Amino acid sequence: MKRAEFIKRVTFFGALFFLFSHTMEATETKNLVLIETPYGNIKVRLYDETPQHRDNFIKLVESHFYDSLLFHRVIKDFMVQGGDPESKNAADNAQLGSGGPGYQIPAEIVYPQLFHKRGALSAARTGDQVNPMKESSGSQFYIVWGKTYSENELKSMESQKVQQAMRTFFNDMAFQLKDSIQAMQASNNTAGLDALEKELIAKTEAEFMLNPDKGKFTAEQKAVYATTGGTPFLDGEYTVFGEVIEGLDVVDKIQQCQTGAADRPKNNITMTMRMVTE
Repeated sequence: MKRAEFIKRVTFFGALFFLFSHTMEATETKNLVLIETPYGNIKVRLYDETPQHRDNFIKLVESHFYDSLLFHRVIKDFMVQGGDPESKNAADNAQLGSGGPGYQIPAEIVYPQLFHKRGALSAARTGDQVNPMKESSGSQFYIVWGKTYSENELKSMESQKVQQAMRTFFNDMAFQLKDSIQAMQASNNTAGLDALEKELIAKTEAEFMLNPDKGKFTAEQKAVYATTGGTPFLDGEYTVFGEVIEGLDVVDKIQQCQTGAADRPKNNITMTMRMVTE
């Protein structure tokens, strides 16, 4: 290859690399949100692994949906929660926590890759009894604080998580058969219901026999929960869609504030959000 041709090719590939690297940088920084509070600023990074939650949060931030809302629920050594539009200019005795933009977001539970470590940004939601698909609130979120756990505590919790995972697996199968189940219930077909229950139990047990680590904590989770802390009992139940990358000390200050009825801070803690690039 002639020297001139070689230089041209190197220059061409160098330009491609420059363009690619800057495109990657833009991709990595476009999902940063700054949450301004009276206690200081919190910077969070939104995960690409949860695109619906990412895009929804960005949409709400850019439309100034969150500006002047409150952290309306704070529980020490657990989490800080906000995003209820009814908290804006709310009276001191107002019952908060049920408001939203009028829609829910399908669950994007990327577990165990994304878990409830300290600083995790997660979507609040209603309970399983009324929300079996674990759909997220359209706007309410919480930032995890939690605590650290001993090895024995994690083992005990892991056993509970496996049982919980088995129940969830069973319930998901039952939900897919809800029409058949309702028909058997309507016709008092107890024999059919019993047979179906035994079949689903057998399938659940077989699934967990084939996948013995299902529902258990990974080595990374155990290490993080033992040293940094978090809320492992929430894993697999709520969508984790981001994490605090700066300002964890601010979260700490908020989670230590004095609270009153319904875990609402006695002194209002407002928020303002904007997208940032770094």
